Amino acid sequence: MIAAVALGIPLVLTAMPELGMFAAGALAGSVAAALGAGIVVQVVVFVVVSVSLIAVVRPIAARNRKQQPAMRSGVDALKGRQAVVLERVDADGGRIKLAGETWSARALDSGQVFRPGEKVDVVEIEGATAVVM
Repeated sequence: MIAAVALGIPLVLTAMPELGMFAAGALAGSVAAALGAGIVVQVVVFVVVSVSLIAVVRPIAARNRKQQPAMRSGVDALKGRQAVVLERVDADGGRIKLAGETWSARALDSGQVFRPGEKVDVVEIEGATAVVM
């Protein structure tokens, strides 16, 4: 039990999951001791449980860490969103409503013109201006 607690404290401080797996192995070894097993059996239980957890849990955790989608925030979160044209938008400028706020905007293509009420897609944010198409 002392080894399980001693391994659990650095787990919390360093966030190294391997230490938690060793702590679980130490806890399993202490259960074996409580059941009357000898020191050799306790060590074998500790090693088997610790190695098994590392062999099974660690690859699963690594795979899940890679699959998490990147959270976009700020200006990056606005790219690809739809907006509504408030004032005529062309290559020289205009106004759109994007994410509940009024933004200055310009058309991506110099020949494009968007009328009020039309929906546009935000391609890029340049400073305080949304580039739309």
